[in-house]
Amino acid sequence: MIKKLILKLSLFFSVVVWVSCTKNEGNIITAIHIGTHSNNELKIQIDVTTSTDAKVFAEYWPDAIGSKGKISSLISKNGVSHSLVLCNISPETNYTYRLITLEDDVKKTSKNYTFQSRKLPEWLQKQFKASYTNAALLPKEFKEGFMLLSKRETPGVAYIIDYKGNLRWYHTVAGTGFKVSRFTEDKSIISILGKNDEPTSYGSEILEITLEGDTITHLKKGEGDFAAVIHHEIIKKSTNEIVTLYVDQRITDLSSIGGKKKDTINGDGILIMDKKGKKLWKWSVFDVVDPMKDKALLKNKKDWMHANSLNYDKDGNFIISFYNNGQIWKVDSHTGKVIWKLGKGGTIKMAADCNFSQAHAAHINQQGNLMFFDNGIDKKESSVFALNVDEKNNAAKLKLHIKLPKNIYNERMGSAYMIDNKTILACCSKRHITVLVNTKEALLWTLESNIPPYRVQFIPSDHLKPYLLN
Repeated sequence: MIKKLILKLSLFFSVVVWVSCTKNEGNIITAIHIGTHSNNELKIQIDVTTSTDAKVFAEYWPDAIGSKGKISSLISKNGVSHSLVLCNISPETNYTYRLITLEDDVKKTSKNYTFQSRKLPEWLQKQFKASYTNAALLPKEFKEGFMLLSKRETPGVAYIIDYKGNLRWYHTVAGTGFKVSRFTEDKSIISILGKNDEPTSYGSEILEITLEGDTITHLKKGEGDFAAVIHHEIIKKSTNEIVTLYVDQRITDLSSIGGKKKDTINGDGILIMDKKGKKLWKWSVFDVVDPMKDKALLKNKKDWMHANSLNYDKDGNFIISFYNNGQIWKVDSHTGKVIWKLGKGGTIKMAADCNFSQAHAAHINQQGNLMFFDNGIDKKESSVFALNVDEKNNAAKLKLHIKLPKNIYNERMGSAYMIDNKTILACCSKRHITVLVNTKEALLWTLESNIPPYRVQFIPSDHLKPYLLN
């Protein structure tokens, strides 16, 4: 029976292999159980039992490449029960693996075993189509790196793909969608989860997972100080600090302008919580702006400001963008005071070549400039801006402006991030298209996706080691 199981190991998962110590040259491994991790076809789990306390890790490689393409799993904690998760798995591929035990500094290696990864489920096949005419024109960093994008409808899926459009990693959630996702410096993915009946980028849960697919943090609205709907942004500032945007609902007397005596204005705020949902810091647009000065308040009250991105400036203060008023603000992260406003009616002087209409994904790029995706609804043409904001002289200078083709005009959502000094990855969400464009406005690469991603975040290759390798 055991021999039959070993023979079928390359064909079937959820298999237990009992290992004889006498036939394994004294190795302390007594049993091996291999299957998929959380029913994910791109993650293989190997459960190992040892006869004495030890640490264990696996080395594995595709048979087509051989052991020169060897990858190592993470090392388990000292004990007799060990669960190893193998990432960087390609579907329908034959693999060889071996197990290494570390017992009191004594290293022992098992014999080689094999398995065959299974085919991706049909609903995960042909989700992405990448196109490019000359791979030599694509930056080395881009070809070696990866991209994170998410499906917002249920069941939610977070995807990591390579530049060829191959699905290299995924994680699914039932009952909610990944409204917004971000790869963190801790090599985790933190997200806002929401149901289908919640607006596009709004949700009521926070989920952080490892690249092995295990949960680090899962908060739900109603737990601790997590009392409001959150939206559009999620940042892991430190191990115990989660930063997000929230909906600040204020009951206000609008009868003087034709509204109700007890009317509701939906504004936006910044909320910082710890991993248990305890409030650490809070700020609201109501703290700095009087909504009654908005002449179109009755029209805008359901979504008065519409903050759509949040990031940190180089000095640790906040950069926050708003869709409805076409502005980007810098907010003091301690006092909540608005330091400057950039855009229509802002406090920063702007030349005509700096004018934009609606910004998304505002952030400080590698060159220290303020970069953002401009929806361009005034000209029906989307573009990418990078501005140098001179706070001392209260002025902005244009550093980069890339106009995207009019046939991928993107009136809502979107993102733009630098790959190197000459190329930018721009996501046109509504068109289901992401492009790599150079500073001369030439399209070098295009990705068509079955989903409309809110953003596409580029992840350099060294940030994903040892989980994903090209």
